[in-house]
Order: sequence, then structure tokens, then C-alpha cells
Amino acid sequence: MHLAIAGMQPFTSIDFPGKLAAVAFCRGCNWRCGYCHNRHLQPTAADNDWLQLATFLQQRRGLLDAIVFSGGEPLLQSGLGTALARCRGMGFATGLHTAGTSPQRFARLLPQLDWVGFDVKTSFSNYADITGIPGSGDKARASLEHLLDSSVAYEVRTTVDPQWLDHDQLWILAQELKALGVSRFVLQRCRSEASAVKPDPLTDKGLVQEISALFDDFELRI
Repeated sequence: MHLAIAGMQPFTSIDFPGKLAAVAFCRGCNWRCGYCHNRHLQPTAADNDWLQLATFLQQRRGLLDAIVFSGGEPLLQSGLGTALARCRGMGFATGLHTAGTSPQRFARLLPQLDWVGFDVKTSFSNYADITGIPGSGDKARASLEHLLDSSVAYEVRTTVDPQWLDHDQLWILAQELKALGVSRFVLQRCRSEASAVKPDPLTDKGLVQEISALFDDFELRI
């Protein structure tokens, strides 16, 4: 089994709701989002492997509740399904941070997941403007629909970079997600100095309140 793992966060209480977890950061991503803060993970060469991760998890049994695979884009990892099964076999809940770049693979993995943090970039028709990849919006929407059709717990979250997502675009996105049946939506501010060039829609309290009213569960992370 092959996993290209760039590094680990050995302990976190914020990356899997309600669980004490470790995070494995997988290398490689097939999208090129301009505001990505994990761009150093795009090369696919591995620094660690499954055996090292498994050894770490064995030592944390009884101390951690869960393991989260993040990225990069974990769906690119050919060994992810096997890794999820083995992690569950060790007694860990399994989580995934993904942008849904590979809908069919994501659908196959959903039965092995306990929680998903699903990243939505913008309205699906505008995805290529951010990712640089034609058709990426269709893939993201298909993956999100797979998630919503499953019984897996989730949050849908959007990182708001004013360079790419303005007031009107954010409102359109929120309405699209509501129409698809999203119940939990999180907005978070982009951690980028360049994002301060244009007005930040998250400072518009009226807009944030209108978006909040669309969802059963809404959170603003500043």
C-alpha cells in the first residue's frame, strides 16, 4: 500500500468535531487554487509512508479518537481506502478533508468514513477561475451530491478570499448549497496578505446574517 504523506499533526481538537485526532497531510493535488496555503504539498514525492503512520497510531491507541487525512488532496492516494480500513480496524474514527476532485473514488470511500470536511471554492460554474482546471466545478458538485446522499457526518466549508469571491458571488454560492440540501456550512477567512486588497464580504454583517439564515447549522470562522 502506498501513501504519500508529507507530515503529521499529532494532536488536534479542531479538525474532527468532537474528537481528539491526528492529521496526516497527503502530498499531491490536481487543482491549483491561487490562495492555497498548502501549496508545498503539491509535489507527489513522499516523505513518510503507511508503516510510519501505522506505528504512530498504534502508540496512540486509547489516547486519540480519530485520524484525519488531509492534503493536498487525499483522494489522489491509491492506498487511501486500505489505510482507512486499517485505521478503523485499530479502533480509530476516520475523517477526510477533501475538495472532491475525484467523485467516483470519493463515492467508493464514503462507507469507510465517519466525517468529511468538504471544501467548496465558489459557485460551481466559476470553479475553473480558482482551480485553473476546466470541469472542476462539475466534479466538486458530483462529489458533494455523493456526500449528501450518504449518512456520513460532514461540514461544507468555504475559504473566502476577496480576490476570488466577492459579496454577490458568496451569496450565489450559499443559495446553491442550500438548494442542494447542505445543512452545515462554515465560512472562514483566507489567511493571505494579498486577500486584503479587495473588500472582504465577511465584514458585511447583513450578508453573513442572510447566509446564516439559510442553514440549520452555520459557523463563521475569522
